[in-house]
Amino acid sequence: MLRNLLLIVALAVGALGLGARLAGHRDATPFAIWGCMIAAAVLVERWRYNKARSATDGDGWQKTEERFVDPESGQTMQVLYNPRSGERRYEAAD
Repeated sequence: MLRNLLLIVALAVGALGLGARLAGHRDATPFAIWGCMIAAAVLVERWRYNKARSATDGDGWQKTEERFVDPESGQTMQVLYNPRSGERRYEAAD
């Protein structure tokens, strides 16, 4: 919810700053830039940092020998690999 609010506020600030800049107010440039940068950061963060999914989300997943400790949760994670798509997923090790 906070992420959505931040995205809405950032888009509003960016749009208002861009509109004011196009209307001739040179001092509005930082608002347009920062609003767009924060909105882009929120969208990239949503795309980049997906939560670990379970291997039961689809078929064709193979467990690999790779394991690592997730720095955020401290759990040991196991790497799963889908040879058809080349995608890798991470789930908590048993």
